[in-house]
Amino acid sequence: MSADPAETILLTIFLKHDQSKNLDGIQGHLAATGWWERFPPKGVEIVSWNVVMGIGQIVTLRLPPHLINVVNVEIERCAWGAFSTEFFPTYDFIPVRERLAREWREARTKQAGTPRAGE
Repeated sequence: MSADPAETILLTIFLKHDQSKNLDGIQGHLAATGWWERFPPKGVEIVSWNVVMGIGQIVTLRLPPHLINVVNVEIERCAWGAFSTEFFPTYDFIPVRERLAREWREARTKQAGTPRAGE
Protein backbone atom coordinates (compact mmCIF):
# COMPACT_ATOMS: atom_id res chain seq x y z
CA MET A 1 0.00 0.00 0.00
CA SER A 2 1.44 3.38 -0.89
CA ALA A 3 -0.94 5.61 1.04
CA ASP A 4 0.55 8.66 2.69
CA PRO A 5 1.03 7.81 6.40
CA ALA A 6 -0.40 11.23 7.26
CA GLU A 7 -3.68 10.09 5.68
CA THR A 8 -3.83 6.73 7.45
CA ILE A 9 -4.39 5.36 10.92
CA LEU A 10 -3.00 2.31 12.65
CA LEU A 11 -5.43 -0.20 14.10
CA THR A 12 -4.24 -2.89 16.49
CA ILE A 13 -6.58 -5.86 16.81
CA PHE A 14 -6.33 -8.51 19.51
CA LEU A 15 -7.67 -11.79 18.15
CA LYS A 16 -8.10 -13.87 21.30
CA HIS A 17 -8.41 -17.59 20.63
CA ASP A 18 -11.73 -19.21 21.45
CA GLN A 19 -10.29 -21.73 23.88
CA SER A 20 -13.33 -23.97 23.56
CA LYS A 21 -11.89 -24.85 20.13
CA ASN A 22 -8.60 -26.55 19.39
CA LEU A 23 -6.35 -25.40 16.55
CA ASP A 24 -8.12 -27.60 13.99
CA GLY A 25 -11.45 -26.09 15.04
CA ILE A 26 -10.14 -22.53 14.73
CA GLN A 27 -8.49 -23.18 11.37
CA GLY A 28 -11.63 -24.94 10.11
CA HIS A 29 -13.77 -21.95 11.04
CA LEU A 30 -11.38 -19.52 9.34
CA ALA A 31 -11.28 -21.65 6.18
CA ALA A 32 -15.08 -21.96 6.09
CA THR A 33 -15.57 -18.19 6.36
CA GLY A 34 -12.96 -17.29 3.73
CA TRP A 35 -10.74 -15.51 6.25
CA TRP A 36 -7.51 -16.02 4.34
CA GLU A 37 -8.96 -14.42 1.20
CA ARG A 38 -11.09 -11.72 2.82
CA PHE A 39 -8.73 -10.36 5.47
CA PRO A 40 -7.28 -7.84 5.37
CA PRO A 41 -9.63 -6.08 2.97
CA LYS A 42 -8.32 -4.33 -0.14
CA GLY A 43 -6.62 -1.02 0.69
CA VAL A 44 -5.49 -2.19 4.15
CA GLU A 45 -1.84 -2.96 4.89
CA ILE A 46 -0.61 -5.46 7.47
CA VAL A 47 2.07 -3.73 9.56
CA SER A 48 2.63 -6.65 11.94
CA TRP A 49 0.99 -9.95 12.82
CA ASN A 50 2.21 -11.76 15.92
CA VAL A 51 1.16 -14.89 17.76
CA VAL A 52 1.02 -14.49 21.54
CA MET A 53 1.09 -17.97 23.02
CA GLY A 54 -1.85 -18.70 25.26
CA ILE A 55 -3.73 -15.60 24.11
CA GLY A 56 -4.05 -15.49 20.34
CA GLN A 57 -2.84 -13.08 17.72
CA ILE A 58 -2.14 -9.36 17.63
CA VAL A 59 -2.52 -7.70 14.24
CA THR A 60 -1.60 -4.11 13.45
CA LEU A 61 -3.03 -2.63 10.26
CA ARG A 62 -2.45 0.66 8.44
CA LEU A 63 -5.52 1.99 6.68
CA PRO A 64 -7.31 5.12 5.57
CA PRO A 65 -9.92 6.03 8.20
CA HIS A 66 -12.80 5.50 5.76
CA LEU A 67 -11.99 1.75 5.64
CA ILE A 68 -12.36 1.12 9.37
CA ASN A 69 -15.95 -0.04 8.89
CA VAL A 70 -14.82 -2.50 6.18
CA VAL A 71 -12.25 -4.00 8.55
CA ASN A 72 -14.90 -4.29 11.26
CA VAL A 73 -17.35 -6.07 8.94
CA GLU A 74 -14.70 -8.58 7.80
CA ILE A 75 -13.81 -9.33 11.42
CA GLU A 76 -17.51 -9.89 12.19
CA ARG A 77 -17.99 -12.07 9.08
CA CYS A 78 -14.91 -14.22 9.36
CA ALA A 79 -13.13 -14.06 12.72
CA TRP A 80 -16.03 -14.21 15.15
CA GLY A 81 -16.49 -17.80 16.21
CA ALA A 82 -12.74 -18.41 16.18
CA PHE A 83 -11.66 -15.33 18.13
CA SER A 84 -13.02 -12.74 20.49
CA THR A 85 -11.74 -9.33 19.45
CA GLU A 86 -10.53 -6.04 20.87
CA PHE A 87 -9.66 -2.99 18.77
CA PHE A 88 -7.17 -0.26 19.60
CA PRO A 89 -6.64 2.73 17.28
CA THR A 90 -2.97 3.60 17.53
CA TYR A 91 -0.36 5.86 15.97
CA ASP A 92 3.31 5.67 15.16
CA PHE A 93 5.12 7.21 18.13
CA ILE A 94 8.63 6.85 16.68
CA PRO A 95 8.69 10.26 14.90
CA VAL A 96 7.28 11.93 18.02
CA ARG A 97 9.81 10.18 20.25
CA GLU A 98 12.66 11.20 17.96
CA ARG A 99 11.50 14.84 18.01
CA LEU A 100 11.14 14.87 21.80
CA ALA A 101 14.58 13.26 22.29
CA ARG A 102 16.17 15.77 19.89
CA GLU A 103 14.51 18.70 21.65
CA TRP A 104 15.62 17.33 25.03
CA ARG A 105 19.24 16.98 23.83
CA GLU A 106 19.19 20.50 22.38
CA ALA A 107 17.83 21.93 25.63
CA ARG A 108 20.49 20.07 27.66
CA THR A 109 23.25 21.33 25.33
CA LYS A 110 21.92 24.87 25.55
CA GLN A 111 21.60 24.62 29.33
CA ALA A 112 25.16 23.24 29.68
CA GLY A 113 26.53 26.08 27.58
CA THR A 114 24.80 28.85 29.55
CA PRO A 115 26.84 30.20 32.50
CA ARG A 116 24.92 30.28 35.75
CA ALA A 117 24.57 33.48 37.76
CA GLY A 118 27.62 34.06 39.90
CA GLU A 119 29.97 31.90 37.78
